Amino acid sequence: MDAKEIIICRCEEITLAEVLAAIDDGCHTITSIKKATRAGMGACQGRTCNRLIMQILLSKGLQTSATIAVDKARFPIIPCTIAALGEDN
Repeated sequence: MDAKEIIICRCEEITLAEVLAAIDDGCHTITSIKKATRAGMGACQGRTCNRLIMQILLSKGLQTSATIAVDKARFPIIPCTIAALGEDN
């Protein structure tokens, strides 16, 4: 299978080819790859793709198990209730 066809982030439809291109452009951390590609910014907040990206970085020798850091999910700046989302303004 071609790297263009392998999906790394299902939520944002980011392929292996896009992740590898980001790595070639100098992104060597999960956070920098996230910023360059949007992998991990979807509905699941990287629950699957963060592990896949971590494995890619480890296999390429760009990170070690001691240096790699998992990106943390970020919460909305202004929290709101579910009820507020359904209101007509």
